[in-house]
Amino acid sequence: MTGKQTMKLGLDDRVALVTGGSQGIGAAVCLELAAQGCHVAFTYVGEPSEADATVAAIKGEGRKVLPLLADAADSAATDEAFGRVVAELGGLDCLVCNAGITRDAVIWNMSDKAWDDVLAVNLKGYFTFNRAAARLFKDQRRGRIVNVSSINGERGKFGQVNYTAAKGGVNAMTRTLARELGKFNVTVNAVAPGMVATEMAQKLAPEFRNAAVRESMLGRLADPADIAHMVAFLCSDFARHVTGQVIRVDGGQYI
Repeated sequence: MTGKQTMKLGLDDRVALVTGGSQGIGAAVCLELAAQGCHVAFTYVGEPSEADATVAAIKGEGRKVLPLLADAADSAATDEAFGRVVAELGGLDCLVCNAGITRDAVIWNMSDKAWDDVLAVNLKGYFTFNRAAARLFKDQRRGRIVNVSSINGERGKFGQVNYTAAKGGVNAMTRTLARELGKFNVTVNAVAPGMVATEMAQKLAPEFRNAAVRESMLGRLADPADIAHMVAFLCSDFARHVTGQVIRVDGGQYI
């Protein structure tokens, strides 16, 4: 999670929707946007209690919050979520797609289900939310879309053919939507982290975390706040002339 920031990005009273906002990078993005003045809706899966910490953090910043139980791969749930955000928070200015899962295996051991599950959430889920945002933003002729990708979508990663294929697809989709939506004053960018010190990373064997630290030019893993800062910048008017970019926030892990 983020701390108080000295640099204000001019996001007061804007409305943001973050997918996968109950933990990790998504939770950090929710809090950073709230600290910058946004009212925040976020999606999550699982028990309602899993959203409690993010809800409390956003309320602690004095902002409106709307938790949404929604499966990122479900088109109907996506449309329902957008409808609720617009109706209950008064509109939408920024979409941050972050929800994702992993089902790792080398390709000769990977099941159809492991492939389908990851592509459904990590690529189709981004498509459904980006599509809903595009329909809204083109009509209102403004908006920001930020897709959380990964450096592994650019370089590949042993044992993650499904995940890397999805993230590579997110990068390509981001560039395409930047072309399609630019004339409507809508920017579309992606943020590509390296390994981040999240709950998911803590479950990895120490040798994998240590390898990522050795790859980093800064000799450390990213904090979720490091990703959240870049997301918030891309949502702001300071980034109004930035679109179609995949911006690495990886401490030099992939150079």
